[in-house]
Amino acid sequence: MATPSYVPDPLIEGFLDELWSTKGLSDNTLSAYRSDLLHFDAYLQQRQLSLLAAGRDVIQDYLGLRYDNGAAKSSSARLLSSLRRFYGFLLIRQLIGDDPMALIASPKLPRKLPDTLSEADVEALLAEPDGDDTLEGRDKAMLELLYATGLRVTELVGLTLEQISLRQGLVRITGKGGKERLVPMGEVAIDVVSRYLKLQRAALLVAGQSDVLFPSSRGRMMTRQTFWYRIKLYAQRAGISKALSPHTLRHAFATHLLNHGADLRVVQLLLGHSSLSTTQIYTHVANARLQALHAEHHPRG
Repeated sequence: MATPSYVPDPLIEGFLDELWSTKGLSDNTLSAYRSDLLHFDAYLQQRQLSLLAAGRDVIQDYLGLRYDNGAAKSSSARLLSSLRRFYGFLLIRQLIGDDPMALIASPKLPRKLPDTLSEADVEALLAEPDGDDTLEGRDKAMLELLYATGLRVTELVGLTLEQISLRQGLVRITGKGGKERLVPMGEVAIDVVSRYLKLQRAALLVAGQSDVLFPSSRGRMMTRQTFWYRIKLYAQRAGISKALSPHTLRHAFATHLLNHGADLRVVQLLLGHSSLSTTQIYTHVANARLQALHAEHHPRG
């Protein structure tokens, strides 16, 4: 962060506290905002400026420096989002008179299609864990539930017993922004999770009682990094060579629903997207799949 004498502007933590208390943003999002603002603040201090004194020209100089250093468009777009939100916060608090971000345009980013798996790949992945083994039985239940519900990985690893109703076949999720949604599980996921609760969960609670639905081998809440490692392990064993991400099964859930005729707004509700435009990217994946099927099977494809 430039010099050992650097002292972060306290406005940054005040801004992040405000976001945490009013917007319910995830730790990862807050961490990204913090990183962006600290780097910008350090740059300003090197120029003997402050966050309150930074004008549009200074911000553009900083963006130009990042461009010269090879910063990716996606990284710059995230930085601009952080700065827009931060200076909007300062404007509302009347700590500045004008918004220096008002006339700064964001870089246009190509719409990136999410990585996903075919239905055959998903079947192979879900079949890989050994349902009779303690850890793999837990992982099998997690994978089945993830594909059946389209949860975010952070939502999955944080699930508690009270959030799931096997009798009703529903999972109650509090997602981004503190918004709650009910997601149906499906019969296969209900059966696999029921079996896991009967046969394996108690063996994982080595440290006593816990309300975590899928505890780690140490009886605590699993990290998303650990679960991501487990997904990659089963994908490798299943012979899946495609690039995967922690949200691969979430993407597959949405894409496969649309492939089978689900309404886009229903998929939006199930995924917990606040905007339909966020969900619409999956229609590109579904359309590409339909075009491929048409080309393969239609006599004049």
